[in-house]
Amino acid sequence: MFDLTGKTALVTGSSRGIGRAIALALAGQGADIALHYNTREDAARAVAAEVEQLGRRAFIFAADARQGDALQTLWKESEAALGQIDILVNNAGMLKNSFLAMTSEASWDEVLDVNLKAAFQLSKAAARAMSRRKQGRIINISSQAGQMGDVMRASYSAAKAGLIGLTKATARELASSAITCNAVAPGFIETDMTATDEAKREVQLKLVPVGRFGQTQEVAALVAFLASNEAAYITGQCFAIDGGLRM
Repeated sequence: MFDLTGKTALVTGSSRGIGRAIALALAGQGADIALHYNTREDAARAVAAEVEQLGRRAFIFAADARQGDALQTLWKESEAALGQIDILVNNAGMLKNSFLAMTSEASWDEVLDVNLKAAFQLSKAAARAMSRRKQGRIINISSQAGQMGDVMRASYSAAKAGLIGLTKATARELASSAITCNAVAPGFIETDMTATDEAKREVQLKLVPVGRFGQTQEVAALVAFLASNEAAYITGQCFAIDGGLRM
């Protein structure tokens, strides 16, 4: 596929699901991987072992994505362990289901902090470091919710839509430094985060023209391409990977 030999990637929320698949896809193409997790150290260590089995270096670091200081430390410690970060994947996310009228301010803030503010904090660190080197890739994992909106997920939808805006603004600012910034917006993907009851699943499947949920590896393959030299002329874009859900 795409050669990432000699590159280092930091992937947030990479102990499971889409983040894990992205970390392994990038490692499979030759990148060393800094793995971020919040509470699942056992899962993060398992992913690190898989990265090392692919012949790449792995570094794991726990950080609360709601805390800016913790994220700055994550960036610094990752660089200290693996060298310069060439690829940043902002994948950390969380869901809180609630009707808008019943959503507390604290719940709203928490979802925005994890899904959007954390990406701002790390993109800021990346912009500073990558601009000095005149190279880099920033890839933000948004969602179909950020493009269409989801019932009972106003905070999540707002955060993921904001991530698309952040992507475009970052791309414009950093293009002259040969740094690209793109977003990926998955639809219904098979993960524990999107696991649901069978009745709801059948309803969701009827909305997808290809008739199935996506796989984490399919999202990861797109991210691996966007991280590569072959994608150097692509920036400021949001790529839907949703089986035709949003045509």
